Amino acid sequence: MTMHSQATATVERGAAYLRRDLITAAMLLIALLAWDVAGWDLAATRIFGGLHGFAWRESVLTSGVLHQGGRLFGWAVFAALVWNVWKPLPGLGGSNAMRRRLRLWWVFATVVCLLLIPALKRGSLSSCPWDLQEFGGIARYVSHWRWGVGDGGPGRCFPSGHASAAFAFIGGYFALREQHSRLARGFLIAACSLGAMFGLAQMARGAHYPSHTLWTAWICWSTSLLLYHAMQRWLTPAQARTTRPEPHQPAELQAP
Repeated sequence: MTMHSQATATVERGAAYLRRDLITAAMLLIALLAWDVAGWDLAATRIFGGLHGFAWRESVLTSGVLHQGGRLFGWAVFAALVWNVWKPLPGLGGSNAMRRRLRLWWVFATVVCLLLIPALKRGSLSSCPWDLQEFGGIARYVSHWRWGVGDGGPGRCFPSGHASAAFAFIGGYFALREQHSRLARGFLIAACSLGAMFGLAQMARGAHYPSHTLWTAWICWSTSLLLYHAMQRWLTPAQARTTRPEPHQPAELQAP
């Protein structure tokens, strides 16, 4: 296969990936919107809380292991990713420039997600469940869709920042899937499972509604998706420009 045909195949494969990724993002968004429309946040939160608050709020498991410990675990994984840029970890290596770019992109995408979620939280007027009057607080329930409408509480609770300690690493799926497809799927399952576990712990503590965690997952997936395909679009034209079809020689100039 010539370099030109390889570049063409890369473009076509990238377009197929993009279509599949956008369809996945759209389906997840529809499911998430259906959850919001159904109003299941309060119903799910009431399983763990009541007028006297949340029994699991200061539990060793939820507050210590899954909250504080989860935060430390997230920083440890991030440090490993930074190390992986210069000293490839077993199974994630490769010496060519494209693989190094992917490892560097993985760190970049993770940083964007880790910064984006707290930035959205700072502008949110939605308070946490433990701030609601129903659970012993001062706020009233107001959907996070009612932008600009305060609930009488401190706000700054949407989306879930703690869940991003796992979901922010979803970019690893995109970085790994072409050269390590099985590892990519395993990494995606691990990141989503851990994020769901963190979200469940925060819901049990009264720190977040389920939708807060779900939105964090979707935002991190969509952000990583867009950053990945933007990188591919930026790199592929450069490759295509440096590859040309081999010129066809006239018959009289061809070797016998």
